[in-house]
Amino acid sequence: MPLITPHLWFDKEAKQAAEFYCAVFPQSNITNTTVLYETPSGDCDLVSFQIWGQPFMAISAGPLFKLNPAISFIVNFDPSRDVNAEAMIDEVWNKLSDGGTALMPLGEYPFSKRYGWIQDKYGVSWQLMLTNPYGEPRPAIIPSMLFVGSNCGKAEAAREFYLSVFRHSQPGALLRHGSGAEPDQEGTVLFSDFMLENTWFTAMDSAHKHDFQFNEAISLLVNCETQEEIDYYWDKLSHVPEAEQCGWLKDQFGVSWQISPAIMDELLSGGSEEQRARLTFAFMKMKKFNIAELQKAFDGG
Repeated sequence: MPLITPHLWFDKEAKQAAEFYCAVFPQSNITNTTVLYETPSGDCDLVSFQIWGQPFMAISAGPLFKLNPAISFIVNFDPSRDVNAEAMIDEVWNKLSDGGTALMPLGEYPFSKRYGWIQDKYGVSWQLMLTNPYGEPRPAIIPSMLFVGSNCGKAEAAREFYLSVFRHSQPGALLRHGSGAEPDQEGTVLFSDFMLENTWFTAMDSAHKHDFQFNEAISLLVNCETQEEIDYYWDKLSHVPEAEQCGWLKDQFGVSWQISPAIMDELLSGGSEEQRARLTFAFMKMKKFNIAELQKAFDGG
């Protein structure tokens, strides 16, 4: 079963950001660091880490893309799992506030007794929420997509599309805007969530003015065990031919995905510098990854 991992693009700060998040959130740790040599962006740090059980990856690859709130991360503080949930949300908010910018102040809202949306000093956006302990349980960290501008009104279509593409998927809640919610139109998505390959996501529409859209700064990496899986997800998701490069693609909504062989992590973390250099040289020339060719390059064949 493929594993979907949020992938964060930084200029030079991947290591520092990962260390910061592991210090901010409970049960978090860095699992691997490696260097990709001689890429078009120079030598790039690649960091794998977990935040409260959710795997992440980060790369330092130059100032090509800027992080924005189009994809943020909901952090659920559940009183039924931790009696100190309310104190924890305040502690995490205070840590993220160091150099960060509040997008919605921490306080009480109709949907939560304690909620705040903040963009941290590295540009990643977090929605901290004290959850209803009587609701259906969800993971602590959930990637959240915001459909704005020309994408506004497409959250439900995106949700249904992703549910149709991923073989192990599950719909969750779907709440719509009612009348009198201007500028949001009645019937558009107020909140929805859904599960793809054991990873929960949320999707929402917003007709309010925003100066951002989905971009490559946050992509979703799909680890595939076989070439058949790579071919399948590539064919289903890729919608912008000019965006196809090094295993990256863009779907019809502008969301960036990386369709990558699961063996890639093993090769990058376990190989010698020479083997990693050969592997990097090989995959930099590819659009869709070919597992056999990558293994051949790694082996020096």
